[in-house]
Amino acid sequence: MVALTLSPRRLLDACALPLLLLLGSSSTLTVSASTVDNGKVATVDGIKYYVGGIAVSKLIGITSKDLERAAEADVDVIPLTVIRTDEAEFTAQTLDATVSNYTVSDDVFQEGFLRAIYLSYNGNGQATVESTFTANALRKEKPENKLFMTSPQYQSAATADSDDGPVKANLQDDLPKGPYFVSARTGDIFKAFRLYSDHQLAFIEAAISDEKDGFFPLPAVTEGAMTKSVAVPSRLYYTPTEEKPLAGLRLGVKDIFDLKGLRTSGGNRAYHDLYPPRNATGPALQRLIDLGAVIVGKMGTVQFANGDNPTSDWVDFHCPFNPRGDGYQSPGGSSSGPGAGIASYPWLDIAVGSDTGGSMRQPSGLQGLFGNRPSTGAVSLEHVLPLAHALDTAGVFARSASTWSRVVRAWYKDFNSSSTKYPRKIFYSREDFPSPEEDETGTGRLLEDVVVKIENFLRVKRTPVDVVERWEETHKNGTVGDLKEMLNTTYALLTSVDQYRSLALPFFADYSTAHNGRRPFINPGPLARWAWGQQNGGDEGFNQALKNKTIFQTWWESSSGFGWHDNETCSEGIFLYPYSTGKRQYRNEYFDGPTSPPLGWKTSRVAPFAGVPDLVVPVGEIPYNSTITGRTEYMPVTMSIVAARGCDLMVARLVEELEERGVLREVKTGRRMYPDPADFDS
Repeated sequence: MVALTLSPRRLLDACALPLLLLLGSSSTLTVSASTVDNGKVATVDGIKYYVGGIAVSKLIGITSKDLERAAEADVDVIPLTVIRTDEAEFTAQTLDATVSNYTVSDDVFQEGFLRAIYLSYNGNGQATVESTFTANALRKEKPENKLFMTSPQYQSAATADSDDGPVKANLQDDLPKGPYFVSARTGDIFKAFRLYSDHQLAFIEAAISDEKDGFFPLPAVTEGAMTKSVAVPSRLYYTPTEEKPLAGLRLGVKDIFDLKGLRTSGGNRAYHDLYPPRNATGPALQRLIDLGAVIVGKMGTVQFANGDNPTSDWVDFHCPFNPRGDGYQSPGGSSSGPGAGIASYPWLDIAVGSDTGGSMRQPSGLQGLFGNRPSTGAVSLEHVLPLAHALDTAGVFARSASTWSRVVRAWYKDFNSSSTKYPRKIFYSREDFPSPEEDETGTGRLLEDVVVKIENFLRVKRTPVDVVERWEETHKNGTVGDLKEMLNTTYALLTSVDQYRSLALPFFADYSTAHNGRRPFINPGPLARWAWGQQNGGDEGFNQALKNKTIFQTWWESSSGFGWHDNETCSEGIFLYPYSTGKRQYRNEYFDGPTSPPLGWKTSRVAPFAGVPDLVVPVGEIPYNSTITGRTEYMPVTMSIVAARGCDLMVARLVEELEERGVLREVKTGRRMYPDPADFDS
């Protein structure tokens, strides 16, 4: 049974009654109305689908009688499955095997789409449909089928005009295999998009391709408290190739990246409403699209990519929900939506976010994901809202090292990938790792186990190091003072001053012009940061901070630091430190209001200041007693792998091999990264 409902957001381009203007005695002006088909929402066997308003092909040579026979009463669209095969004879066994394969490999397809079947032959010459496999025989095998069509190459024992024979038809434009909808009225064929609920509030806006080079907001119904629907296309439409290695990967995008046809909010309602839909897609996202990734929507961000606490500081939008543990822990930020989406939804494969001082890595740590900050300059950040031009980068979240590696090796292709061996040293951040013997939570033992396995894989022993101590040793007689003192305000000044002059000032001016001198609302976090930057040095402070960053980067890349480049191994060593240790931050906790950007030194600042890659990898989870559920829940433990600048592809190759060896493991969605079968209830 197929039930069709029309979206309440079916839009009108213009809607106006004719107006009669009395100009003198007889002058008139008529304004006519026009409508645009924005698609429909159909229910097939209890599952909701978006039927795109843009036709991708059309059935040619089939009668309206045949289509009407396959349609439900009062329903215009018919579920359709396109089957492509190069087997010379199509049999009942072939159909069974095909349906089984489609069902296992795709979450959009289901047997309700067998109501109409179009069989296309990919081979040369003629093909046949098994003589005993008539249309009636098919319906006994698949009772839901009402229309069986073949491309002209197929011959059948039944005659073409027999009620028991397949119907011959052509496709106006060739189509990949998979589920579709066909109009009973016109024969137009539309892609099938399964609608999923965004119950974790990870998305700002779902998106649909306009089948050209842009997107439009999904005009589909929403259900549930504060949730919206996200539409995903069939995985069967896509086949990875050398030119499109990411074909079919469903991609969510942090809402600071421009996509043609969609507005960009930056997590601010006034910003979203002030500026029109973008007329271009940024180069970083366009590269992923060209590589085959399929964008399904814009995802939540801390306002203008700063850092906020969930309940205290998120005002304009609601903070996405971290699914781990009791479900009420902070998701981290600022790439909160992308992280929450990957940790929550198995139907979402990858998500793109940004990292300036930890915006990719913190959500990765708190939600147990593979997520990176790449070398500065890995991809263009044109058409991306800036936080600090000198520090901003774009990274990707994934649940497995293999998927993450597949993306970055294609995305960061401009980096050197000629190294043939792995680094000969492991720099172990002595000040950051907890002692396995003294740590009662079990975090130390989890981290130690992974470090030992990495030692065995690389066949080298770790070298315990202390960044601050090494700095002091190599600057005893230098003119540069204490590292912590030198870098205390570096991040704060670079971000607060740069974003104030490059984003805030033009935004304020544009908003004032459009709203009679009014100011837009800004969340407490970015407002406090911008004010702090102007009160603590402004442009002069920014220039000094940039010099301090350069001093640190030069030192890190020298033989005195730990980011020395090696021609054979790309990076002399890998630098390891724990990123998250299972600590909790309940989202129902209140904090003092923000007064400044983050100050001080910590090891996670190495990557932004030195411009080097830093990848967070999940290593395990530890239990805690939840004050929310009253039960034992689990939080992620993660570790960072840092390498020399430009060695991102070496790191990608390394973690993929570590996953193949079982040192690193793919994580699941929901409460537990590594759920036991007995307690997996999320």
